[in-house]
Amino acid sequence: MIKPTDIIGSLAKGLRILEAFGADRPRMSISEAAAATGFDRATARRCLLTLHNEGYADYDGKFFTLTPRVLRLGVSALSSLPLPQIVQPWLDQLTEQIGQSCSVAVLDETEIVYVARAAQQRVMSIGLMPGSRLPAFCTSMGRILLATLPEEEARQRVLASDLTPRTAYSLTDLEEIMAKIAKCREDGFTIVDQEIEIGLRSVAVPLRNARGETIAALNTGMAAVQDSSQDLQHSYLPPLQRVQASLQRLL
Repeated sequence: MIKPTDIIGSLAKGLRILEAFGADRPRMSISEAAAATGFDRATARRCLLTLHNEGYADYDGKFFTLTPRVLRLGVSALSSLPLPQIVQPWLDQLTEQIGQSCSVAVLDETEIVYVARAAQQRVMSIGLMPGSRLPAFCTSMGRILLATLPEEEARQRVLASDLTPRTAYSLTDLEEIMAKIAKCREDGFTIVDQEIEIGLRSVAVPLRNARGETIAALNTGMAAVQDSSQDLQHSYLPPLQRVQASLQRLL
């Protein structure tokens, strides 16, 4: 059992400050960091100056911005996981076989985090790589992973998500999204058609370990001009399922 005296509060606060930076907040003043984290100004100032002193943040006298050094934290964590090392050769082979980009992701609260990727061609407008994050509720891998949770837990994670539509095809009604997740649970795969970005379709399956526990999701994505969403099940699902079966013996 973890006791309060076992926790380093200053480290926890520093991590909170790091997590406050993002695409919508690429730089922050001390006041902005305090507001984003709920810390007082003095605590936010000490955390930011410590990050600056250790080389994780630049400081121009008013604003702090993260430096590339912070990538060491994420890359080191990802590289220490056995999952990316195991799946990467399979992704490379699958991508070569079907001529489409393939990825593996895990669930983190309301988002998926890419842990491995083999890119055949760029389909999305944003570049995806290990460490990239996308909403779980509107992505194929996200729905697969939400489907492995108890229904009420999956519902709470969808409720905690930003359901702002990304495209005209995006589902925003909670019950419709939950129905899609339930179908994933029933079918063992899912297809998402242009909900995350116009022109992108994807199909995903769960990756299970030898005990039958889902630990990640595997998908492939392609331009929507190539096949109808129904064709994906016939063209791309069987190769994904073969890799799924092979990896279950290794994970």
